[in-house]
Amino acid sequence: MDIHVLTLFPEMVQGASGFGVIGRALEGGLADVRVSNPRAYTTDVHQTVDDRPYGGGPGMVLKYEPMAAAIDAARETLPAGSPVVFLSPQGRVFDQQQACRFAGFPGMLLVAGRYEGFDERLLEACADEEVSLGDYVISGGEMAALVVMDAVMRLLPGVLGDETSAQQDSFVDGLLDFPHYTRPDSVAGMQVPEVLQSGNHAAIRRWRLQQALGRTWLRRPDLLQGKQLNAEEQQLLDEFIAARRKADGQG
Repeated sequence: MDIHVLTLFPEMVQGASGFGVIGRALEGGLADVRVSNPRAYTTDVHQTVDDRPYGGGPGMVLKYEPMAAAIDAARETLPAGSPVVFLSPQGRVFDQQQACRFAGFPGMLLVAGRYEGFDERLLEACADEEVSLGDYVISGGEMAALVVMDAVMRLLPGVLGDETSAQQDSFVDGLLDFPHYTRPDSVAGMQVPEVLQSGNHAAIRRWRLQQALGRTWLRRPDLLQGKQLNAEEQQLLDEFIAARRKADGQG
């Protein structure tokens, strides 16, 4: 997968790209990351990329001309079918479903915003999609670009050591992940659940599924809204809820 990041602070992206999943993907030749600065496409001596907003107000707005020129140049480095993705608080909130979809593209151009954002005409002319990390504001799109890159690259075949790791991550099936334990089996008076030490793979599968359903019900019930549970899942969730309420003295 070829990824090109357009940013006013290329060092932020380059510095973080050598570590973890992104670094592994690059080292293994499974992905390639290029970074460019729109200041290189300005025509004035000060390399101006922003200007005051029409209508007044605080802050500065990224100008159309240098950004559009930089996007056009970056597109030339990417294979056909690579979307232009703007990282913006106005975008759709990035989730695992979107990460899976992005992983199917041959490449992506990630455009990191700054200041008060982009001239709206830039979005109208160049954006295939807008992506947000959530309902909060950060200083620029560089960290958002790294989040998207990490989430997408871990889904590329061969990046993770165990191909089942990505399949068992939180949100892949619309649920939070189940609890994980490792050795020793007793720590500070706390025990690893017996079922995980039983060697009964069917029982372990059911326990993990029930824990994933229960955690989601407790912590992110919104994820269960609209999710169609099969008969086994509904039974396991009902059992979890009943046990939880009994433990809390509610039943």
